[in-house]
Amino acid sequence: MNLAYRLVLLIALVGSMPAGAADTAPGVEYLNATHRLPQGVPFAEAVRVGSMLYLSGTIGILPGKMQLVTGGIKEQAVQVMENIKAVLTANQLGLKDLVRCTVLLADMGEWGSFNEVYKTYFTDHYPARTAFAVNGLLLGARVELECSAAYP
Repeated sequence: MNLAYRLVLLIALVGSMPAGAADTAPGVEYLNATHRLPQGVPFAEAVRVGSMLYLSGTIGILPGKMQLVTGGIKEQAVQVMENIKAVLTANQLGLKDLVRCTVLLADMGEWGSFNEVYKTYFTDHYPARTAFAVNGLLLGARVELECSAAYP
């Protein structure tokens, strides 16, 4: 096939795709199964690419609301972990399937308090992890956690 014919064929194929289909790479799924995120946020709960699930960062918000749980770092850490667990469960995974987490803390001095909660969610292994302090999280949150999981 000559180059001009290939170009015409490509244009015809792209033009016949459903609206938005050309914007999504094959094998990529944008997932919002738990309804834990408030309506109208400009991101997906998670994105599946092949055997990997990438979760958006989550703070300790109450399901479906832009409101933090009451209390401090420990209460927010529990809610963060529950939010992550819900997204994993909705996508047929569990905490055992996490392979990587990034912890963002409003104050690195609260690292120990976060870890006290975090450790209670795991039994036989921990995902690879990075933690660092940031200058300001949404809604004045004390912690945000972003994770990736692998399908078995």
